[in-house]
Amino acid sequence: MSTVVETVTALAQPIVAHHQFELVDVEFVKEGKSWYLRVYIDKPGGINIEECAMVSDELSEKLDAIDPDPIPQAYFLEVSSPGAERPLKKPEDFERAVGDYIHVSLYQKIGQSKVYEGTLEELRDDSLDLTVNLKGRIKTLTIPRDAIAQARLAIKF
Repeated sequence: MSTVVETVTALAQPIVAHHQFELVDVEFVKEGKSWYLRVYIDKPGGINIEECAMVSDELSEKLDAIDPDPIPQAYFLEVSSPGAERPLKKPEDFERAVGDYIHVSLYQKIGQSKVYEGTLEELRDDSLDLTVNLKGRIKTLTIPRDAIAQARLAIKF
């Protein structure tokens, strides 16, 4: 599956860059009996449905032209916005998120939890500072970057 993701990423990147969009993520997953190839794109101010359809058409054409087919099983191609809770994967994603409210899942507990939500205050090469509300007390946690399993923007309620 990583080969599919790598192949599609290599095909999608020039298409997305040509339109001055950002390739946020590519995933190839099985849900139930169906396979889904999901390509997430974005741009400042957000991406619209017409732009997603345009990238989908161009990417589909490129995928169909490859012989042998890099994806032998049937699949659904979905090109969409990453949404309000966009994943933070690349260093630029984290840099852009400084000052934003984020959700962080960790490989192992730090303090009392493996999951925190708070404001990303500072970003360093090896760690980040997250201001969190722990039972009414505001604390700043320093989280090593290699301890982060997943991170995404979050909506504060």
